[in-house]
Order: sequence, then structure tokens, then C-alpha cells
Amino acid sequence: MTRELAHLSDEALVALAARSEQTALAELYDRYGRPAYGLALRILRDEALAEDAVQDGFMAVWKTAARFAPERGKASTWILTIVHRRAVDVVRREQRRRADSLDVAPEQGGGAADDEAWLRLQRERVQAALRQLPDQQREALELAYYGGFTQSELAERLGQPIGTIKSRMFMGLARLRELLGDLAMEKTWTSTT
Repeated sequence: MTRELAHLSDEALVALAARSEQTALAELYDRYGRPAYGLALRILRDEALAEDAVQDGFMAVWKTAARFAPERGKASTWILTIVHRRAVDVVRREQRRRADSLDVAPEQGGGAADDEAWLRLQRERVQAALRQLPDQQREALELAYYGGFTQSELAERLGQPIGTIKSRMFMGLARLRELLGDLAMEKTWTSTT
């Protein structure tokens, strides 16, 4: 099946979607549905929840397409950011749901539950540290690690030289190491107590 809008830029497709052109949204989904799903799956680690986040994300793209400003960034980055936010919203909702159920659940002892709680805490710390990075470093790291993009793919998608992408990732990872420096020691300490 030929894609009638395949020749258009992402930005042109978003403009058409803003005018309620469903085929434009379908083309955007054909282009970014898979990377969006990979991003959501890395965040949520649950296929059904990831599918929901992608669906919610593309519905938000449809509803807010008129607000997209191409001078502020690429359409692909905008779309993946929306999906990322939806996935984070799902994580928060699930954490609240689990916390609410823990309030009424009987207490159980140790082992896997302790490890899961520690991992959840560390995940929250990493997310908080990511939020402290400059936008360009955070974007490169999130797209690489959560979106599954290679540095070459990032350079192409973001319209930047590969050296710039490598530099952003290097500086971002160095800053994350500073912010999370005691992470490894903390795990060792909690394992021995």
C-alpha cells in the first residue's frame, strides 16, 4: 500500500493534522509509532501500558497539533516528548495505585519486595537527576536510552553533527555520574544490612 503523504516533511504533516487531516496523523504514526513504543516500553516495562501511552501520546499530538511551533524544535522530538510525558504519567499513576493498595495490604517480609522498592527509589533518583540536565543533554540521553536511537540516528533526527550528539551525551552522562555518585555505594550498604 502506498503512503500518499510519505513525501511530506514531519512539520508539514503536523500542520495537516492541525487541520484534522487523519491521513497526516496516520503518516506520523507510521514514521514514529515504533520508536514511540520503544520509548514507552523502556519507561514502563509493560507492553500493554506502553501501547496505552503511545495511543494517548498520538491522541495528544492530534489534539494539540495546532500548538506545534516548528521554530522551537523538530516535529519528531515534539512527538516523542509527548509520548515520553504520557509514559511518565502512567508510571506516576501506577505508583499511586500501588501505593494506595499498599496502604490496605498486609505487611510482608523482605527479599524481592525490598529489591523492588530499592529499584523504584533508584529509578526515581535517576529521573530526578535527568530533570536537572540541560534540555539538549537530557533529550539526547532519553532518546538514546529510552528511545533506542543510536548516536547516528540521533544526529539525523535532531539535525546535528554526530560530534555534537556525542558531546551532549558524554557531558550528560558525566553530570549524571556526579548527581548519582553515591548510588553504587548505597546498594552495597543496603545489601549488607
